[in-house]
Amino acid sequence: MTDPSLLSPLGKPTEYRAQYAPDLLFAIPRQLKRDELGLSAGVLPFVGEDVWNAYEVSWLNSRGKPVVALASFRFSASSPNLIESKSFKLYLNSFNQTVFDNLVAVEALLVRDLSAVSGASVAVRLIDLNCQPQVVVGYPQGLLLDRLEVDCTTYLPDPGLLACSLDEAVLPVEEMLYSHLLKSNCLVTGQPDWAMLLIRYRGRPISHEGLLRYIVSFRNHNEFHEQCVERIFCDISHRCRPEALLVHASYTRRGGLDINPWRSSGEFVLPEIRREVRQ
Repeated sequence: MTDPSLLSPLGKPTEYRAQYAPDLLFAIPRQLKRDELGLSAGVLPFVGEDVWNAYEVSWLNSRGKPVVALASFRFSASSPNLIESKSFKLYLNSFNQTVFDNLVAVEALLVRDLSAVSGASVAVRLIDLNCQPQVVVGYPQGLLLDRLEVDCTTYLPDPGLLACSLDEAVLPVEEMLYSHLLKSNCLVTGQPDWAMLLIRYRGRPISHEGLLRYIVSFRNHNEFHEQCVERIFCDISHRCRPEALLVHASYTRRGGLDINPWRSSGEFVLPEIRREVRQ
């Protein structure tokens, strides 16, 4: 079976369309990569979302005057499909010369189209820049792993780098750890994807050095953002058996879009998403 990602507009010459064109959206079944992780359809070990932020959204009002806005989109991790990012950008560009009566009409159309392609309800929020929205950049209230002095020699994902205490006498801990060193590559084009990774868990202490080496091991790995986060969640779950786990990545933007997937075993609520300093 041909990987649908190979049929996407990624890496191909593109004609930009400035009139509304929902056919530009390209769906990729999530199950293709989940099969690699041994995840059965409908029996996921996590809940979560893919939170997208768009910074280049515009359309024309009824008088032909441009409106510019920020947008956020929340896709459920349980939706059958993820949306390929370049197709999403091309789709948003198709609004540029399209006339809408008001912001509510644009939101409603986005909800309809994105929900249809992803296969599940999508939450959409638009903020007109006339409202002067403010940006909050922050850091997690946790331990930054990047200050550890470690030797790194592995640059493809190696869950064997993960380790936790096997001493039954060691009491469970709860930690929030983060790193700016996550880098992977686009599955199709090979372009680098950069992210801050946040891990919160409760259970036997996980080796910080091993975890940092594991994060670095994604450096030459080719996979979409959402798929990397699910791989990390599954690897930590299998190797370290935490009682509770949250994995969240804040990827830097490309083409006016950033993607922030999170997966949780359910016990931890995602902290308020603040823009990572590189986003």
